[in-house]
Amino acid sequence: MTDFTVGDDCFRFDGKPVRLLSGALHYFRVHEEQWEHRLAMLAAMGLNCVETYVPWNLHEPREGEVRNVGALGRFLDAVARAGLWAIVRPGPYICAEWENGGLPAWVTGRFGRRVRTRDAAYRAVVERWFRELLPQVVQRQVSRGGPVVLVQAENEYGSYGSDTVYLEWLAGLLRQCGVTVPLFTSDGPEDHMLTGGSVPGLLATANFGSGAREGFEVLRRHQPKGPLMCMEFWCGWFDHWGAEPVRRDPEQAAGALREILECGASVNVYMAHGGTNFGGWAGANRSGPLQDGAFQPTVTSYDYDAPVDEYGRATEKFRLFRKVLQEYAEGPLPALPPEPVGLPGPVRVELAEWAGLGEVLEALGDPETESGVPPTFEELGVDRGLVRYRVAVPGPRQAYPLGVSGLRDRAVVSVDGVRAGVLTEECGTLPEPVAGPAEVELWVESLGRVNYGPRLGEPKGLTGGVLHERQYLHGVRARGLRLDAFEAADAVAAVPFGPVPEGPGATGLFRGVFTVGGAADVDHAGLELPGWTRGFVWVNGFCLGRYWSVGPQRTLYVPGPVLREGANEVWVLELEEAGEPRVELGPGTPVVAGAPGAVHS
Repeated sequence: MTDFTVGDDCFRFDGKPVRLLSGALHYFRVHEEQWEHRLAMLAAMGLNCVETYVPWNLHEPREGEVRNVGALGRFLDAVARAGLWAIVRPGPYICAEWENGGLPAWVTGRFGRRVRTRDAAYRAVVERWFRELLPQVVQRQVSRGGPVVLVQAENEYGSYGSDTVYLEWLAGLLRQCGVTVPLFTSDGPEDHMLTGGSVPGLLATANFGSGAREGFEVLRRHQPKGPLMCMEFWCGWFDHWGAEPVRRDPEQAAGALREILECGASVNVYMAHGGTNFGGWAGANRSGPLQDGAFQPTVTSYDYDAPVDEYGRATEKFRLFRKVLQEYAEGPLPALPPEPVGLPGPVRVELAEWAGLGEVLEALGDPETESGVPPTFEELGVDRGLVRYRVAVPGPRQAYPLGVSGLRDRAVVSVDGVRAGVLTEECGTLPEPVAGPAEVELWVESLGRVNYGPRLGEPKGLTGGVLHERQYLHGVRARGLRLDAFEAADAVAAVPFGPVPEGPGATGLFRGVFTVGGAADVDHAGLELPGWTRGFVWVNGFCLGRYWSVGPQRTLYVPGPVLREGANEVWVLELEEAGEPRVELGPGTPVVAGAPGAVHS
């Protein structure tokens, strides 16, 4: 029987010392038909292991509605075929710049601040989920001939809490479910984080982007023995909508990697290949040193400035990392697989059909509810998507300021059918006062739930109320339009499409058709919407994610397997102000070494 253990100073595989040279690649951010290519890229870079999180909310968006947990098992099988080991980080919280840190909205909506604690009811739903998920891992442990060598308990818990009862219970649950490989925790190399996040008897690892010697010195104060490992070596960073793109100098990143290895440590390159936040699953952050400031939604691309870019191509960072890792390999590294082929372009797609947002809501929306105060997204069962709120201003009354309290995150407002403005958390009052009687309609979108820090799990929608002067307006009608409503087979067939309105500026669902020849030979395309404002795009029913004119992202990644030979269909759901009714497809945005932007180290 094969055995993987934690020794006093190193990992051991069947008793022999080994160093884990791992790279993060999340199966849920890469199209399944592209897993093998991306894994081959990791092996060619010099890695012997791959790490993945598991997002609970992707697999159980509503309680009891479990979807496709077998994807994790299939990914681990692909890892084994690639000749790599695997590290699995099942959470239940994962951060990962993913919606709600991987926790389902129905969980945080129900338990609030009791999540990630010893609360008995919260622990019960976690246990039920783990017993559903973990057979995918247990059956593929290295002791059973599979690739899994390490499993994480929780994730960066010391950045959030200090409930040792919860952490020890979770580690025990993993063992009860059949996990026999070594368990570990990972935290920032700071005393309070390691104190709050470590579990006696479990390997503690550290997360950082530089300063390996100093980081490991702190780790050694808490764990005098055991292998040193940087579980997240941040070789790049993620981007927020409306902010400068973040880039890290490849030479500097390669030097930081070399320092980790010179310490005799194992490493997990985060990210080795980032992929894409398809389906509107991108998370969000709060600014400030305590992560409780301004709202910062994350872009659709999860390129992460990684060695293997979003399109599966080797970057300068890849070449430098490969050079460093070659020094620690037992023999020659594998050759790189063929570089992915982009769609020959450009291809201009005319969007010839349209339906207004109200018509889309009638066809695909949830039933309308009415209550005294506006329900949150969580109360309506909406995880990703938008909610239309309607409320009457009684009259007669004079014109007063009309606004909202507790808005999360963005509302397009009309008064008596005429657009009156766009409201945000920072600017929650319409520019012009409103007289009564009047009918007010607010289309509110969640731009992603916070995935890190004390604001984790905060609700979405109108979490306060609609105010006319200082008076709350009661009797609110609400109706959700969930993104996954578009996933059902032939769902959009129920939408009553008609001609596109004259001139730009409309909102609603647009549809067009384009033709691809030789689709089987195309690995990717890039899709752009010049002049459009904010919304979502689907190609052949596959949701590419959110677009937004505030940037920095301008191009949405289209996986080649999504394209079909011959006719292909594109849908664009514009929520604010459409441009000319067309989209443009091409081979995708090339990587530009040293592109301008903020620098992360």
